Amino acid sequence: MTTIQEPSAVSKFDLYSRGMHALHNVLGTVDAEEFISLVKSDRFDYTEWQRQHFDQKTPEQISAEAEAYVTEHPYAGDPSTII
Repeated sequence: MTTIQEPSAVSKFDLYSRGMHALHNVLGTVDAEEFISLVKSDRFDYTEWQRQHFDQKTPEQISAEAEAYVTEHPYAGDPSTII
């Protein structure tokens, strides 16, 4: 049986911890800290960034990129848990 974790069930601390872990895994410690500094200092608007980034792409392009990502980065976690 698959367990689905609702976003509201995740505490702020858990979300922060998972986000930091993800940043450190992908960027490394120094670049993760630099990224956080940039986001904080520039008053980064994630919604506006998404609009600028994704408005330039067709739904077909986004779908193809998502499929390519899944193929190149297969899920290696616990298959009984979907987050």
